[in-house]
Amino acid sequence: MPRKLIKRFLPTPEMIKQQKGLHILGDWLHDPNLWHINRISVSKAFAVGLFMAFVPLPSQMIMAAAAAVFFRCNLALAVALVWITNPVTMPIIFYACYKVGAFILSTPVADFQFELTWEWLGSELSRIWEPFLLGCLVCGIVSAMLGKYGVDLLWRYHTAYRWKKRLAFRNTNKNN
Repeated sequence: MPRKLIKRFLPTPEMIKQQKGLHILGDWLHDPNLWHINRISVSKAFAVGLFMAFVPLPSQMIMAAAAAVFFRCNLALAVALVWITNPVTMPIIFYACYKVGAFILSTPVADFQFELTWEWLGSELSRIWEPFLLGCLVCGIVSAMLGKYGVDLLWRYHTAYRWKKRLAFRNTNKNN
């Protein structure tokens, strides 16, 4: 995967360090290994970020940052990938997670009308929490594995392609 493309979309280390919620990580944010962009760091960051995107808690970014520090992967990318589940996509993704969990547990999918109230959340979540959390866990693990190994494979393919292209260029210049 091209390093320049990833760098273009990632926030700078200074921007990440200024986030108020991430100050709990303290001096760990100053570790230069958290900001490297290489195959291992990026593929691990995809795994961390995609897994944390399926955690149904409001502190996903902080958990992704802590996991990125623990696994020593690219912190900015791990935190940015959490935004796959944003306020627009969250209902669709979490409903799909609920359906996956219901399928695994062989329970019928409950019909309900979504309302953004504490009463609805308390009553409905008490009814569907098992398939919902199981579905979130399964979808998180599957997406993390697909992300990690997919990025790793694409990075290796891109590197091999660049080497072949460079070798072909050298061979044509030798013959001329």
